Formats: sequence, C-alpha cells, structure tokens
Amino acid sequence: MNSIKFVAIGLIIAGILGLAYGGFSYTKDSTVVKIGTLEISAKEKKTVNIPMWAGIGAIVVGGLLLVMGSKKG
Repeated sequence: MNSIKFVAIGLIIAGILGLAYGGFSYTKDSTVVKIGTLEISAKEKKTVNIPMWAGIGAIVVGGLLLVMGSKKG
C-alpha cells in the first residue's frame, strides 16, 4: 500500500471518529501563582468540538483519495 492510501484511510477513520464523538477534551496544567520556589498550579479541562462538516469532509476527501489513488496504481 502506498502513502496516499494510508492518508486516505486515516482521513476516513478520523472523519468517522469525529462524527461519532463530536469532539474531545483534554486537561491543561497552568501555573496560577509562582513566588520563589512556591508554585501553585491549576488544572483546566478544555473541550474541542469538531464540526459535523469537518467529519463529513474528511470522509469525502479520504474516499476520493482512495478511489483516485487506486486508479493511478
């Protein structure tokens, strides 16, 4: 399998996961106060939403790459 097919399959999988989950969240550590050696930090939970059009677009582009890549090879 060539690299175009790997990218195509990756886009299709990413698009399906984006549609299924709708986004992802992660925890970010940030320093609130730092005085000398004393440091107080806080954990913030951030959420990234993936738009539906981006998931559908990734699936379509991945499918097109997969079809066009197989026609050339």
